[in-house]
Amino acid sequence: MTRLLVLGATATIGRAVVAEALAMGHEVACLLRPHHAGGGHGLPEAARLHFGTVAEALAASGAEAVICCMASRTGAPADAWAVDHAATVAAVESTRAAGAAHFVLLSAICVQRPLLAFQHAKLAAEAALIGSGLRHSIVRPTAYFKSLSGQVARLRAGKPFLLFGDGRLTACKPISDGDLARYLLGCLDAPERWNRVLPIGGPGPAITPLEQGGMLFQALGKAPHYARVSVRLMDALIGGLSLGGRLSPRLAAKAELARIGRYYATESMLVLNPATGRYDARATPETGSETLGEFYARLARGEESVALGDHAVF
Repeated sequence: MTRLLVLGATATIGRAVVAEALAMGHEVACLLRPHHAGGGHGLPEAARLHFGTVAEALAASGAEAVICCMASRTGAPADAWAVDHAATVAAVESTRAAGAAHFVLLSAICVQRPLLAFQHAKLAAEAALIGSGLRHSIVRPTAYFKSLSGQVARLRAGKPFLLFGDGRLTACKPISDGDLARYLLGCLDAPERWNRVLPIGGPGPAITPLEQGGMLFQALGKAPHYARVSVRLMDALIGGLSLGGRLSPRLAAKAELARIGRYYATESMLVLNPATGRYDARATPETGSETLGEFYARLARGEESVALGDHAVF
């Protein structure tokens, strides 16, 4: 594959895919929203920018493959079904109609135990891709470095690292933007990744939030200081917001965000064993070489930055 169309190119992983693809010598086209027409997208000059529909971008670029990194910003139901499902399915249909050879879909490992609207939307999009007849790769990554960096400002301000329960309720194998981008691109030329659902983590081992906090304190040169939050307290908050949400759309949206936060506080981002109902670190595949500890060290030195935006809730 030499000509690629990247969807969701201005998001965190999309940017990494564009950069890695260009470094590998691919011709890269990106479909952007109209508000980026005046600039401010931050993409490399070598990337060819298109505005309009997926079908128009495919025709203009002659793309042989599509890498879809689109995702809803908040995970709220309306946003999820509009982006994680409807926009993704429309892209699949356009890709099939254009005769492109391969569709790589960035999904999420949390869809294994779907309790939230965005997870059901992603699963429905996965099913549509599988049923489309397109050669495809569905990649379900574990936690991103960005999603594990939401408490940096707290610690710099001298506040404690927040833990849910004892800090060992969950675990993940964090994956860097670059390692994930290289894995997504590798799906194009690896037959063993074709027409498969592919859970993937970083180089391991699996780490808990308690260990994440320890890494961050070490990187910042601060003594560990933790505060524990009860999951029951989160449940009470969700219950109150849900009741209020019957009368207020704003409170209903906050309740959904709280449910998302609770999910990530209580569910591991590892492969789920359907027979036992338990998450299995050993069964979670690994890729790449970049570690969360190294990322935290660069973050502490000011060599990295994270713009959390809607992900600050995590």
